[in-house]
Amino acid sequence: MASAAMAASSRALFRPHRLLLLPDPRRRRHLSASALASANAAATTVRRGVVDVLRERGLVEATTSEALGSSSAASGEQQKLKVYCGFDPTAESLHLGNLLGLVALSWFRRCGHTAVALVGGATGRIGDPSGKSAERPELDLAAVVANSDAIKSLIAQILTRAPEPSHLAQSGKEAILDKHEDALANSDQDLSEKSGNVGESMGSFVILDNYDWWKDITLLDFLKEVGKFARVGTMIAKESVKKRLNSEDGMSYTEFTYQLLQGYDFLYMFKNMGVNVQIGGSDQWGNITAGTDLIRKILQVEGAHGLTFPLLLKSDGTKFGKTEDGAIWLSPKMLSPYKFYQYFFSVPDVDVVRFMKILTFLSLGEIHELEESMKKPGYVPNTVQRRLAEEVTRFVHGQEGVEEALKATEALRPGAQTQLDSQTIEGIADDVYLQASQRLGGL
Repeated sequence: MASAAMAASSRALFRPHRLLLLPDPRRRRHLSASALASANAAATTVRRGVVDVLRERGLVEATTSEALGSSSAASGEQQKLKVYCGFDPTAESLHLGNLLGLVALSWFRRCGHTAVALVGGATGRIGDPSGKSAERPELDLAAVVANSDAIKSLIAQILTRAPEPSHLAQSGKEAILDKHEDALANSDQDLSEKSGNVGESMGSFVILDNYDWWKDITLLDFLKEVGKFARVGTMIAKESVKKRLNSEDGMSYTEFTYQLLQGYDFLYMFKNMGVNVQIGGSDQWGNITAGTDLIRKILQVEGAHGLTFPLLLKSDGTKFGKTEDGAIWLSPKMLSPYKFYQYFFSVPDVDVVRFMKILTFLSLGEIHELEESMKKPGYVPNTVQRRLAEEVTRFVHGQEGVEEALKATEALRPGAQTQLDSQTIEGIADDVYLQASQRLGGL
């Protein structure tokens, strides 16, 4: 009797967690059929529109399939996509390098698709090694939670400011979802309700946190159900991994597993929420394809796609958004709208038109007119830069941020009579303090 009880206890201990994504292989094709069907349909439907728009503006580096942008359907209707981009909470604010992801998500929304911003409350505790020369400093749990909350709020504010195409009425839906069950319950309904041509309505957005599902998954479950489908040779061949393995510091096993963790996020949302496209910077290609590979191997279906956009670089090849004073933060608590505005106002002529295309929602026709104006006699220097600064500041900080930046710019001009309010003065003073602290910290 005692041995039988011990055996039963052991079986209960190692039984896969009830919230683990993966089904019994014998029932795999019968679960979440509607979500899988919508994802499969996406592989064969017209997607001209958003991908072509992104490509024209220089926001496409690579895609996992040409079908993502060029395959057509006889009906002429566009498949509604659910597109996600991930943001790890390594600081209490996103920075300028993250802005491209928010811009790209907004373009998907403007074309009628659903945008999903995924905050890495779980993966942020490890840190993405992609593009890094050394392992990230470990954050304590309280810092990760605080950073996650701050970033969710920031993303919601910025995505809400995405301008609608001029022909659309206000019809988009927004939601900050801390519990993925709500998104899971409404996922298929949203896709079916939004039938028709891309651009008929402004797409919705949701904000999720991957800690909501990772907190219930054990290591043994993950190794058994996911790890066995990953090939070590393929993982090592990823460019981001090869660079780190050949570096002086090498790569820890913790960092090495990151691509599987991110891949599992895509797998989880693909199956349970119908998310069928992942986007990210070009340094995310290995992580994105890790997800599409897992979906194909484990769920035995097609329909998951990836798209990368170029990293935000200046014409000389250096990163745009890095200065001697530190990162260009998107939160006004970390960098005032005035300082943010001034950074774009100082963009060189050689870069301003390209940044206008990738960071604003102005039409290409209007951007072309601005470009031509720079060649005409009597052009006032930095006129186009001013427009760039206004458009990007409006997206990130709202119209109030633009007005604050313009007022501060005028007031700080030699001989100006403009009076600054206490809030603007405090913001500028905070910038000076932060910059001094960052300089001292680097000594």
